[in-house]
Amino acid sequence: MQRLVSYPYLELTLHDGAGRALEARWNGVIAPAALRRATLECVTLARAHGVTGWVADDRRLGPVAPRDLAWIATYVFPLLIKWGVRRFARLEAVDPRSQRGLALAQEMAAHTLPFALRSFTDPHEARAWACGDIL
Repeated sequence: MQRLVSYPYLELTLHDGAGRALEARWNGVIAPAALRRATLECVTLARAHGVTGWVADDRRLGPVAPRDLAWIATYVFPLLIKWGVRRFARLEAVDPRSQRGLALAQEMAAHTLPFALRSFTDPHEARAWACGDIL
């Protein structure tokens, strides 16, 4: 495990296993512009490190606007696919509003994305799956 970036609202960590996974651990409410900037930074680092897995640790993420979820689905996911991400693990948000919005976005995206997308409650399991260490 290697910490790549740390901000008050986000910590990025690189995990190695059978494959490499980038973990984005969100901390609290984040303004839409900052969310988009940080997400693009995550994608850039994922490409630079040749990751095949992604862990979105949304446990402490505050509410995310539907327009930002749509932006992630239409802009970010295609970049992840283009650059080789095959597994996307999401740790469930604690905030009920965030949980509902993110779960709905995941459900809609899961049918159209060519990578595996799973929800987890255990961070160790999410990391192991994203790295390809477990099926």
